[in-house]
Amino acid sequence: MTAPSQVLKIRRPDDWHVHLRDGDMLKTVVPYTSEIYGRAIVMPNLAPPVTTVDAAIAYRQRILDAVPAGHDFTPLMTCYLTDTLDPDELERGFREGVFTAAKLYPANATTNSSHGVTSVDTIMPVLERMEKLGMPLLVHGEVTHADIDIFDREARFIETVMEPLRQRLTALKVVFEHITTKDAAEYVRDGNELLAATITPQHLLFNRNHMLVGGIRPHLYCLPILKRNVHQQALRELVASGFSRAFLGTDSAPHARHRKETSCGCAGCFNAPTALGSYATVFEEMNALAHFEAFCSLNGPRFYGLPVNENLR
Repeated sequence: MTAPSQVLKIRRPDDWHVHLRDGDMLKTVVPYTSEIYGRAIVMPNLAPPVTTVDAAIAYRQRILDAVPAGHDFTPLMTCYLTDTLDPDELERGFREGVFTAAKLYPANATTNSSHGVTSVDTIMPVLERMEKLGMPLLVHGEVTHADIDIFDREARFIETVMEPLRQRLTALKVVFEHITTKDAAEYVRDGNELLAATITPQHLLFNRNHMLVGGIRPHLYCLPILKRNVHQQALRELVASGFSRAFLGTDSAPHARHRKETSCGCAGCFNAPTALGSYATVFEEMNALAHFEAFCSLNGPRFYGLPVNENLR
């Protein structure tokens, strides 16, 4: 006999990190997110990136136009930080409710990040403005130096960029996005109430063996890259503990199949259709379903200062 299925009811979740792309791909993937999530923090790494209020408004409308009838979904827009971004433009977008947060990509760290920041010092006036506004900074936390091993880039970022930045701007609100290492889990856990983290389903479910042993599995290739088991386990233990400053961020990142299954494939896992069930599997495996709703539906709104969704999922 098969065991009876278990039904979980939680407040409608939010996705605090998603890539919706643009054009035909946007029209294809948006419904997978809007069906499940009430809100989503939308990444700005288009080509060209979203760096102005007008560009964000136009992109938000394209997203809304792709939401099917009957889906109640709010895209939360972000500004792509560049070396030349005008702090006044960023502040205008935040005060007018267009920008919810700003995204720091180190230059060339991931897909469409060539316009990213070359040095934190270069954008210090922007970051100081964000600190004064209480505007969250979303960080892709990897160094990009060629001499740093790809598996060490997150840990090195904490040491050389993240901690000096947070020491310098002590009131800056920071989300350490898609953390992948024991180092990052411990850093966020030991931080103050101004530091939070998102965690993807793939980094909870898989480690680098799943991607590389027995054949290369390109659909598990993402950045930051999957790490060894000890890091995967640290992430699982963090979410299972009920830690309140970790929350759902799928980092769902679609690519055309021919751009994944190729000799030089793109980084990114399209997980929007399956992410919520994947997270539930992890929480069940860790005997932590009591903390599942908070991770999916409560911790993120609390950190961002937004109301929780009232309807159930």
